[in-house]
Amino acid sequence: MINIDELKKKIIYRSNYRGTKEMDNLLGAFTKKYINSLSKNDLIDLDKLLNVDDTNLYNFYNGLKTDIDFPKNNISLLYKNFEYSKK
Repeated sequence: MINIDELKKKIIYRSNYRGTKEMDNLLGAFTKKYINSLSKNDLIDLDKLLNVDDTNLYNFYNGLKTDIDFPKNNISLLYKNFEYSKK
């Protein structure tokens, strides 16, 4: 059985500590915006998305060629259409 609160903590941590500052900021802002409104299945999909390397995540977000096929789900759509603004 999945503990939703533990999964959220894991997702928040992994989205903020990626290895590159740009992806820390992008994924951190994305997660902060959506984490409390996501269903259990969306949280699981977000956890899977965070397993993708930074280069492919960055390229997917920016509409560039990726080495993998991203699943067509709510999280991929939200991420792809997320409007990140540097503050």
